[in-house]
Amino acid sequence: MKTVHSILAAFVLIAISMVVFNAIMSLKRSEQFKSGDRKLGLIALILTHTQLLIGLVTYYVSPWYESMKNVGMGKAMKDSELRLMTVEHPLMMIIAIVLITVGWSRHKKLTEDKAKFKSFAIFYGIALLLILSRIPWAQWLS
Repeated sequence: MKTVHSILAAFVLIAISMVVFNAIMSLKRSEQFKSGDRKLGLIALILTHTQLLIGLVTYYVSPWYESMKNVGMGKAMKDSELRLMTVEHPLMMIIAIVLITVGWSRHKKLTEDKAKFKSFAIFYGIALLLILSRIPWAQWLS
């Protein structure tokens, strides 16, 4: 499960990065919002939600979760690695997915192309920054 979660994470990062890059470039060029732009945002949305489901399963079967249960939340919060894996990473990922969902929902209600691209750039962009800030790089790259 951890391997699937790690591999899918790479695709999630690529997809969100593509949405943000596309939105920023399209804003600069004053382009029309096309079906390809919508599909790119939808792919990122679907991948992030899929990643959330896999992540939740991975979380509850991980040794990190067992460690947190064994030492208690107070001690877990004092251990930076345990805190990252059991609190910070899951919480930031959920917040990022909420932002992506809000960005997606918001763009559907907007009528101006510029506003749709701004919605993607802002919400998906902030989500990308949150995700990058709380990826457990030492675990992921080892």
